[in-house]
Amino acid sequence: MARLNLVLLLAVLVSALYLVHTQYQSRRLFTELDRAVAEARRLDTEHQRLQVEKRAQATPLRVEKMARAQLNMRTATPAITQYVGDPAGAEAAAASAKTKPGEGAR
Repeated sequence: MARLNLVLLLAVLVSALYLVHTQYQSRRLFTELDRAVAEARRLDTEHQRLQVEKRAQATPLRVEKMARAQLNMRTATPAITQYVGDPAGAEAAAASAKTKPGEGAR
């Protein structure tokens, strides 16, 4: 009988230690989860802030102003526009213009 009581006492002690260990792990994991959720919230807030900043930086007026100031760009006008033709395309257009209307190339 004493042996059975000793085995039962040992089983109760082992289960109590296991219970304490699992409660500790549970609290540790809950704290870790809480930190991860807070970090996710912080990152989401920063992402939204950066999206707003990106939209503010990419306004057409600001882009044009920076293009003029930093890159010395100017608006294209017909006076400064140079048109480049395709010599092969010009020959093909001339050849198709020489064919009689209604005949088509064969």
